[in-house]
Amino acid sequence: MMDRGKVQIFSTRSSEDYAVSVIEELKNLNEFTRKYKDLKGDLEVKTFSDGEIEVDIGESIRKKDVYLFHNSSRRNKYNLSVGDNQIELYHAIDALARAQAKSLTVFEPYTSCSRSDRATRRSSVGLWIHIKTMMTLGMTHYITFQLHSDKSKTIIDPTKANIDDMPATSLLKYHMLKDFVKTKAAFSTKVHEKWAICSVDAGGEKMARQFAETFNCDLVIANKRRSITQANTVEKIDILSDSPLDDKTIWIVDDMIDTGGSVYTLVKELKKRGVKHVNIAIIHPVLSGPAVQRLSKLHEEGFLEHFLCVDTIYIPEAMKKELPFMNVVSSARLAAEIIYRINIGSSITQFFCPEDPYSVLE
Repeated sequence: MMDRGKVQIFSTRSSEDYAVSVIEELKNLNEFTRKYKDLKGDLEVKTFSDGEIEVDIGESIRKKDVYLFHNSSRRNKYNLSVGDNQIELYHAIDALARAQAKSLTVFEPYTSCSRSDRATRRSSVGLWIHIKTMMTLGMTHYITFQLHSDKSKTIIDPTKANIDDMPATSLLKYHMLKDFVKTKAAFSTKVHEKWAICSVDAGGEKMARQFAETFNCDLVIANKRRSITQANTVEKIDILSDSPLDDKTIWIVDDMIDTGGSVYTLVKELKKRGVKHVNIAIIHPVLSGPAVQRLSKLHEEGFLEHFLCVDTIYIPEAMKKELPFMNVVSSARLAAEIIYRINIGSSITQFFCPEDPYSVLE
């Protein structure tokens, strides 16, 4: 295996802390840091009085493999809007490309426009605009965690750029095994007999089925009917299950929670079926609008016990205090290992392989 080039890591303002945490994880890879001492790149954002911005790169990156961390979510410590975040990203890509980076990888743990991927209406397609703009400006590689749809990966022309949509479900499964299952005996008895994995809707069946296979337990499918007059509103949810739910521990799994309307209705519906415990495990904690209040209410009323999510989106301390039952799983180590393996020209196939729960519990 050969090194592909010297690595330099940059970040837009929305992802500064995340980039630092990934760099710290890379420093733990001794073989990597023996060659690369200073990984953090110098990127400055200048804002003018009329609202325009300019991004400057404060060092030479010629012939280096550059990784640019970014997050377009509206939740960030600078309170930048989604639009401001995206404009800053495009400026940063342009500046890095002009500085003659050997390769330019944009690493977005959460792709905020991933749900805007349908070209069936007379409307814009946000994900296509986002990807097309980055490729045109000079991006050569795109990495993200858990896109909303598999078909989204086909937006990128492989002759112009590459994409790696990395599964982050392994992070949730590992946490569930280590902190909630704990032993092989419990996995074989309590989990197999008393757990069930539930999707939020029919579209989430694939992900829920993967969890059910990993934990060797029952699968429950929720089929929701949305309001045709109000956005983010669920009128009815039907529960589809081959076995009784009485006295079961239900884990609702999905790629994200936005306003929380779907899970709010689903949790209450499951409780009507006599389940013992309800927990939620999701990748992207979008948590917009009334989501925090809805989750808090479910917990306070005894409907929801635990809420697991991955740190793909910035979570401020105030939100953590509002949701004391929330466990945030770090993805920095996984991001560091992905960068390391790509840099040495090694395969990343292992990150797509099914988990062996018994090896984790050992």
